[in-house]
Amino acid sequence: MPYGQTSTSSLADILERVLDKGIVIAGDIRINLLDIELLTIKLRILIASVDKAKEMGIDWWEHDPSLSSRHTGSPLEQENRRLRTELDALRAQLDPGDETPHGDEPGEPPPRRRGSTR
Repeated sequence: MPYGQTSTSSLADILERVLDKGIVIAGDIRINLLDIELLTIKLRILIASVDKAKEMGIDWWEHDPSLSSRHTGSPLEQENRRLRTELDALRAQLDPGDETPHGDEPGEPPPRRRGSTR
């Protein structure tokens, strides 16, 4: 660039360049009292586009249930849903006239049957 000429990169150009290449910001925060370390916080920040992050093998947002609609839950959650469905089907077989689920809330007792002495 010749002397006296300024670069006129817009904010959008700079942002596009940063997201395309990626940028890492690293730093440590330490809190000491009388030479005794009370707290250390290590900060590592990566700013990149989704495509660039995937190229680097970073895709944690795809498996986080609070961020991804494709996440189906942990195996325990899946089993819990399956067991609740089976339980509702068994209850419907026992008492076909009453299709409302019973005892689904934690701590809620199961429904009483006719002739039960509880």
